Amino acid sequence: MSGLKIYGNARSRAVRVLWLAKELGLAFEHIAIAANDPKLKAPEFLKINPAGRIPAIEDEGGVAIGESLAINLYLARRYGDQAKPSLAPASPAEDARILQWTCWAMTDLEGPMGTAFLHRGFLPEDKRDPKVAEAAEAQAQRPLAMLDGVLAQNPYLLGDRFTVADLNVACVLSLNRIGVIDMAKFPHVAAWAKRCHDRPAAADVRAMAAAG
Repeated sequence: MSGLKIYGNARSRAVRVLWLAKELGLAFEHIAIAANDPKLKAPEFLKINPAGRIPAIEDEGGVAIGESLAINLYLARRYGDQAKPSLAPASPAEDARILQWTCWAMTDLEGPMGTAFLHRGFLPEDKRDPKVAEAAEAQAQRPLAMLDGVLAQNPYLLGDRFTVADLNVACVLSLNRIGVIDMAKFPHVAAWAKRCHDRPAAADVRAMAAAG
């Protein structure tokens, strides 16, 4: 049994870590702290994540990690074999490909997709700028087209098996973010995202977020 603690509520990027923990069937303690909680700047929490942000985890053996996608890479490596089929990297080459897709999602997709969502769905109406949203959508076209080409060949990023690479990229391409972008030109991405977000573990975490 894992001695895992996950810090961060399900309406934050902690949703990514909670999703993977549920995929792995891990027992964990959930500390549903909000992103603006002053406790994040307290010395006790800064020992866990010096950046003073959620999500963060503590695990057996004195492990303390921040940053959602880095946490997920750790959990997949340490506990991935508990899932059936396994979510652990099958080889060093597969591990590198998982890291490649995770880094790519952060560098190529997260910025424009997040900006489009902010200016079309998250910010108050008087703070939204349609031109900023349009520019962000335009910036997302090239990476989405590349991703669509890859997913035209296989159901998942590394082939026939769902891995933490899919989970990490699908988290960056959350349903909220995809919902503000015209996905008509990217049918394979849209179908893949639905497969990922329809998984029971993902649905469980959305229910946690809806419950507050």
